[in-house]
Amino acid sequence: MPSPALPSGLPWPGAHPLADAFFDRDACLVARELLGKVIRHRFDGLWLSARIIETEAYYLAERGSHASLGYTEKRRALFLDGGHIYMYYARGGDSLNFSAHGAGNAVLIKSALPWQDARSGADALARMQANNPDRQGRPRPPEQLCAGQTLLCRALGLKVRDWDGRRFDWQRLFVEDVGERPAQIVQTTRLGIPHGRDEHLPYRFVDATYARHCTRNPLRRGQVAGTDFHLIDPQEHNA
Repeated sequence: MPSPALPSGLPWPGAHPLADAFFDRDACLVARELLGKVIRHRFDGLWLSARIIETEAYYLAERGSHASLGYTEKRRALFLDGGHIYMYYARGGDSLNFSAHGAGNAVLIKSALPWQDARSGADALARMQANNPDRQGRPRPPEQLCAGQTLLCRALGLKVRDWDGRRFDWQRLFVEDVGERPAQIVQTTRLGIPHGRDEHLPYRFVDATYARHCTRNPLRRGQVAGTDFHLIDPQEHNA
């Protein structure tokens, strides 16, 4: 008998793309629960994949967000319902965000680690390294490939011109639940927020296990628990 059609256009049997409803929730909740999820981007016939280890939440009502500067056509995706892609240029590269519940609210994907499985093997990792070589043109070590918002997009081949303002396309770009969950989450302040623009808000979330591989390690020497950061038990937090 012929195989049944994949439900809702899934990219392969057993895939678990996150539905729009996942994103249509509070931005901090989405930012926490994206940790451990895997971004999948089909590029040059390969599924390039990266496990999210660092996120930041943004809200219309606080001054650190792009949306707080007001609606423009470029920022349109921020004002749409959860599950829209908002990309912009920063620090000489592309940055990836997903809209959350409420106009102007979103989550920035700060860093990730290459993810390998049956869909994304050694050839996919090699493609990511070719996409994002170091300054001498050499392959970056896997743990450095996506250690920052622009490095992440470069490694995955994600461009503003291709994805800004769009929804997920399960044949080309989506976020998948592969069953990974952080054992502990670090909550701290966001990076790069100018003074006086709500830089004190603790809207940055890091998978503690991989803190040394994120944009800036919140557990580095000199940082004090309870003052510079807080540790969250995901099980207790979701109870």
